[in-house]
Amino acid sequence: MGNFDVAPLRPDLSFGVRIRGVTRQLLESAAVRAQLAVIFEDKGLIVFEDVEPTSHMQVALSEVFGPLKEHPNRGVPRVDGAARPGVIDMYSGAGNEGVVEIDGRRMAQWLPWHFDHCYNDELNRGGVLRAIEIAPEGGMTGFADGVHLYQALSAQLRARIENERILYKMDVVYATMRFGRPAGFVEVVSKPGARAVMEDAKGTPRALHPAVWARKSGEKVLHVSPWMAQGIEGMENAEGDALLEAVCQEINAKARAYHHQWRLSDMLIWDNWRMLHSVTGVTPGVSRRMQRTTIKGDYGLGCFESRAA
Repeated sequence: MGNFDVAPLRPDLSFGVRIRGVTRQLLESAAVRAQLAVIFEDKGLIVFEDVEPTSHMQVALSEVFGPLKEHPNRGVPRVDGAARPGVIDMYSGAGNEGVVEIDGRRMAQWLPWHFDHCYNDELNRGGVLRAIEIAPEGGMTGFADGVHLYQALSAQLRARIENERILYKMDVVYATMRFGRPAGFVEVVSKPGARAVMEDAKGTPRALHPAVWARKSGEKVLHVSPWMAQGIEGMENAEGDALLEAVCQEINAKARAYHHQWRLSDMLIWDNWRMLHSVTGVTPGVSRRMQRTTIKGDYGLGCFESRAA
């Protein structure tokens, strides 16, 4: 396509593309920026391959899709000296920290399916992610399309969850994860920095987001984050919890996921209004470092509980 090459992410997926040939100089073209914006809206996930592996390129690429935004939680580490807001640093060193056990296997740096800032009223447009330090195995970032998940959800659950809103709050403590836990899930060692993140979130009201919403294209999106979900609005009881758990477990079972194996020359952007993402674990003691920008935007459907209509 024009000045860059576009290929499907994987033959069996309806979402995502790979793009090669994008440079900072090319991003100065208004026509190129417009083309990339259309692809992003249509496909929900773009993997940019063989790009300049610098923070300058990451910021330039991010700003194609919107202005950058500061992360809403001050306890999340920032990149020192970042020229723009919204660049966060996600590092786990060689210590035995942030370890979970799933079905008998211990791993660090694991993250369940979620969408970013579910605990906030404003839902950011997306994020651009790049690897700074890659684990020798594991540590892949997974993506699942909410359009597919809506279609894959059983008809009975779809009818029951369609018009509900889900309650969320900032909670990065694995032990208190309520919904969508994998089989045999146990928190072994708490995540580093969890205390600072939770302290900053104290007093913040819970957020509400629709379980299903419709894109401009008319496609419906199942957009439920098992991580940080607290319950269903007006159904915080055994019946509501059972419904939300059933939906979350179907997400775990039916996600037709793409897991990205990182290279230092890769950057990717995902549509945070449409996609769920996750992280596969690594062997405890292995280092991994990622940096992410946050792209400002709002689909206009979220609110804090105290301001709920």
